Amino acid sequence: MYDFAVVGVGPAGARFARRAAEAGYDVVAFEQGTVGTPLACSGHVSTDVWEFVPDDAKAELLQNRVYGARFHVGGPDSESYPFYKREEISNVIDRVELDRTLADCARDAGADVREHHTVVDVTERHDAVELTVSNAGDTEAVEAKMVAGCDGPTSRVRRQTGLPEPGELLHGVLAFDSDPDDGDFVDVHLTAPRFFAWRIPRGDAGVEYGLAAPPGESVNDLFDRLTDAYDVDTEHFCSGAIPVGPPERVHGRRVFLVGDAAAQTKPFTGGGILYGMTAADCAVETIDPDDPATLRDYESAWRSELSREIALGHWLRRAYSLPEPVQRLGLRALSGEIAVHMDRPTSFFSREHLGKLLGR
Repeated sequence: MYDFAVVGVGPAGARFARRAAEAGYDVVAFEQGTVGTPLACSGHVSTDVWEFVPDDAKAELLQNRVYGARFHVGGPDSESYPFYKREEISNVIDRVELDRTLADCARDAGADVREHHTVVDVTERHDAVELTVSNAGDTEAVEAKMVAGCDGPTSRVRRQTGLPEPGELLHGVLAFDSDPDDGDFVDVHLTAPRFFAWRIPRGDAGVEYGLAAPPGESVNDLFDRLTDAYDVDTEHFCSGAIPVGPPERVHGRRVFLVGDAAAQTKPFTGGGILYGMTAADCAVETIDPDDPATLRDYESAWRSELSREIALGHWLRRAYSLPEPVQRLGLRALSGEIAVHMDRPTSFFSREHLGKLLGR
C-alpha cells in the first residue's frame, strides 16, 4: 500500500508528489495522458515560479520578460492605461515544459510517476482509498493510505468522493500567432462579460491570445472578435475550464484536493500555478497519511496562506463589470508605476505601493 496516490500530474500534483517523496513517503502519481498535454492554460506567471524548479531549468523554460500591462476598456485601438515596474513583473514560460520539468523533479525525488494511466474509480474506506486505474485497456486496483486529487477543474476525485464543487467554472480559450514578439507589456481587454481577454508576447515563440467568460456566453465568438481586431490568424486553439471560488471543504475521510481541483486559483486572472503549488507544500507539511485527522490541518494551513489573497481577488474581479466610464476613471487614476505583486492582491496596500500612488 502506498502512503499517497496522486491523481493528476500538473504543477500541483507534481509538486506534491515531489515534496512527499522527499519527505520519505511512498508515492505513486497517475496522469491520464502525456504530462503537459494537451495545453489548456496560459504560461504567464510571476517570477516566483523559479522557486519551484531547478536553477538550471530557467534557461530552457523562459520565453519572455514582462514589465507591465496595458489595460483597455475597448479593442487594441482604444485608449490604454499602462501599469508597470522598472524591474520585471512576470515571465512568460513554456507551459508544457514546465509541467514536464516538475514531473521530472517528482521522479528524481523517488515518486513513481505513471503517464497514460487513467483513474476511473475512487473508493474511500475507513482505513485506505482504493483506486481503479486503466492503462491501455487493462485495469488494476491500487491502494493508498491517502489520495491527493490534483486532477483539474472537473476533478473525478472530487465528484466521486462527494466533495463540494467550486463556486463557478469559467470557459477559457487561447490560441497562438507564430510571429515573434519580445515586447515587454501584456495587453488586457475588459471586453469579455465578467472577465477579460488578453494578448501576451512570447518572444520567439510568438504571441498568445486568450479570453475567458462564464459558461453560456459566446466565448468563441468573443475570441474571434479579439483576433479580428488585432488582424491575426491564430493556430493551436485550445479550450478549458477555469475554476473560481474554493468550496467550503476540500477534504474527505482520506482524500484531499489540491490546485484547480480545489479551485485554489486567482479569481481576478484565473491563474492557479503558484497557488496550487503553495497549497501542495501546505499539504506535505501538515498531512500524516496514518492520521486522517491531519487533513483538517491541511485545510487550515492552505486557507491561512491563500484565503486573504483569494478574497481580495474576488473584489478586484468585480471591477471588470463596472460601467465603462467608471472603469476608465479608475484606470486613469491608478495607472503608472506600481509596486504590486501579481499573485498577491494584498500587496496593493503595501507601504511601497501606496507610496507610489501618493507620490504621483
